[in-house]
Amino acid sequence: MKTIQDINFKGKKALIRVDFNVPLDENFSVTDVTRIEAAKPTIIKILKDGGAVILMSHLGRPKGIEDKFSLKHIVKKVSEILGVEVKFVSDCVEELAEKAAAELQMGEVLLLENLRFHPEEKAGDVSFAKQLAKLGDVYVNDAFGTAHRAHASTTIVAQFFPKNKCFGNLLAQEISSLKKILEEGEKPVLAILGGAKVSSKITVIENILDKVDHLIIGGGMSFTFIKAQGGNIGNSICEDDKQDLALDILKQAKEKGVQVHIPVDVVAADAFSNDANTQICDITAIPDGWQGLDAGPQSRAIFDKVVQESKTILWNGPLGVFEMENFAKGTIALGNSIAEATKKGAFSLVGGGDSVAAVKQFGFANKVSYVSTGGGAMLESLEGKTLPGIEAILK
Repeated sequence: MKTIQDINFKGKKALIRVDFNVPLDENFSVTDVTRIEAAKPTIIKILKDGGAVILMSHLGRPKGIEDKFSLKHIVKKVSEILGVEVKFVSDCVEELAEKAAAELQMGEVLLLENLRFHPEEKAGDVSFAKQLAKLGDVYVNDAFGTAHRAHASTTIVAQFFPKNKCFGNLLAQEISSLKKILEEGEKPVLAILGGAKVSSKITVIENILDKVDHLIIGGGMSFTFIKAQGGNIGNSICEDDKQDLALDILKQAKEKGVQVHIPVDVVAADAFSNDANTQICDITAIPDGWQGLDAGPQSRAIFDKVVQESKTILWNGPLGVFEMENFAKGTIALGNSIAEATKKGAFSLVGGGDSVAAVKQFGFANKVSYVSTGGGAMLESLEGKTLPGIEAILK
């Protein structure tokens, strides 16, 4: 696996695909700088070598050229984080971009305009990728969040750099963290899958059953498993058409010797609201008109014991509706358990939009081994797929 550590960038212009698809407020200020900070080590390494950096990214889902999706809005914040004044050019291909790239001096950073202002980017257009390739001497992919898309800048462009392409620090870290879970994990290996739907995690569960010793199923998807086994789940969320599948997953797990842990009690509410009346119920006996919105105290204690006994931990998806304070206790307790296990030497990887949001919100980001920057990309990796953006560098 060739990374930026294997290349000396002195005198070279590095064309880097970063993921600067960051949230902006109504004044176009960046409200979460995680993705910019994640790309910083790669950029600084190239500058320290004596190279120059050309950054390309998308922002949002523009329909044509839309000012609100212009990357010009983030230039100031990127400059501030890098400690280098970042230049900006209002296109990513053709004359303007080519002139800006040609004039770029070693030690300087140039940010190109939003790639998705051109429909050819998402279409994976070869001639568009060739125009991007003209801008740099070395291609670096450091955008895990888009590595599952075969877009021009994430995949196609790599073919124009047969010998001069590599992974950035961030992407290399993502790959090695997933490897630790899926291939090299010290046993016992635990996967915690939460969130609302079984359907979005089926392939993940099927792929990791051969690799884990314990599987915790939490959040809304646990109710499909409980109902399939004859439990009364009241008004809790449930995918009725996935009940047979849930039973099949439990059967497969048993055959493979994987211990499955599902909540035994829940915090139930009489409405989907933080101000609803609540009660603790056995998960198999939730009264009609009530819905489970968080893991109960007994479940938290059981999960803590499983976490403490594990040496490798994957966490994807919350245990409850953590966005509401009264239903966040299960997710917070799980975060504390994982932080403690990590402190004692376990390797813990957190990934997937909601779990990442939870670890940030509750202050666990620095207490786990690694927080993934890619939601969809991470899920596809866990499903056993080779991502096109990664494959393009390995070719």
